[in-house]
Amino acid sequence: MARMHARRRGRSGSVRPHRADPPAWSTTDASEIEKLVVDLHRKERSTAEIGLILRDQYAVPDVKLATGKRIGEILEANGLRPEIPEDLRNLIVKALGMRKHLAENKNDLHNKRQLQLTESKVRRLVKYYVGSKRLPKDWVYKPETAEILLSR
Repeated sequence: MARMHARRRGRSGSVRPHRADPPAWSTTDASEIEKLVVDLHRKERSTAEIGLILRDQYAVPDVKLATGKRIGEILEANGLRPEIPEDLRNLIVKALGMRKHLAENKNDLHNKRQLQLTESKVRRLVKYYVGSKRLPKDWVYKPETAEILLSR
């Protein structure tokens, strides 16, 4: 499949082998894994970081296989779902960094174009999350107030 803002094709990634149940060597106590997920989230880890920590330090190759729920579903069940989804937050942080760079380097045309593309992705994701009722209907991305949004 082609890239969103380029005419070239991407390199395909590896695919995990299909499994119906977790491997015998892994830690599979569902309640313990859910406690770990909640504890790591309270230490301000993102869902991606939580998955990596569980894989590398606690020998949990796949949280969904072990518990039957994804990390986001576990957080939502415990009332810890973040206000702004993680992928949207990461794009907003990226756009803020580009804006900061542009404030110092006004003639950086490549960065200016990349900022346009990134903010386009942000608007597209906002449209998706508003449509799926994950964000309120009146939620709008404004670069001027983006830093305030992330500080909550």
